[in-house]
Amino acid sequence: MNLTLFDLDGTLLPFDSDHAFGQFLVDHGWADGADWAARNDQFYADYCAGQLDQAAYIDFATSAWRHRPLPEAEAMRERFMAEVVRPGLHDNARSLVRRHQAAGDLVALVTATNEFVTAPIAAAFGIEHLIAVELEREADGRFSGRIQGVPSFQAGKITRVRAWLSGLGHRWEDFAETRCYSDSPNDLPLLEAVSHPVATNPSPALEATALSRGWPVLRLFA
Repeated sequence: MNLTLFDLDGTLLPFDSDHAFGQFLVDHGWADGADWAARNDQFYADYCAGQLDQAAYIDFATSAWRHRPLPEAEAMRERFMAEVVRPGLHDNARSLVRRHQAAGDLVALVTATNEFVTAPIAAAFGIEHLIAVELEREADGRFSGRIQGVPSFQAGKITRVRAWLSGLGHRWEDFAETRCYSDSPNDLPLLEAVSHPVATNPSPALEATALSRGWPVLRLFA
């Protein structure tokens, strides 16, 4: 059995789901208009530059919905899925996932976006295992705006993957081949850790790295 790990935003999706969900909440009056949108854009720019303050971003990004009743937030998330995410699912991306599943690979979606946003997206791709940023809850069940545990971001993705594998009774070293698909230099630690890195719809910086190292470059949305 082989291990296949997929990044989400920019890799299987042609946009960033975290940033897009924030803009969706602005568009529907859940966040404070232009000022909130500008901060959302700045956090996204920081992410692209590899300089994201993950804790500050989670506090900001969840602030638009975490104080609302959970069923109301979930209903808005389903509108986001119906109006933004599902129309953005590409056959090439879904076929790639299915191909690895059909080959018997252990497949996981490993994303720096939080679990609230990404759980239904993983389900839409038919991916059982989701490794996402986990959100802390207060004693009454409300989301606190803080991260629980190690965020699945940059080198934290390796920590989280190893912990997930251990929970399944596996070790990284058990797999004949390990593969990672990603578009972002933020995932260089994970790409460097696998036996088969694939730069997928890569940013210019990641594409330059991939070409210099002889990694394959895959374009799903061309």
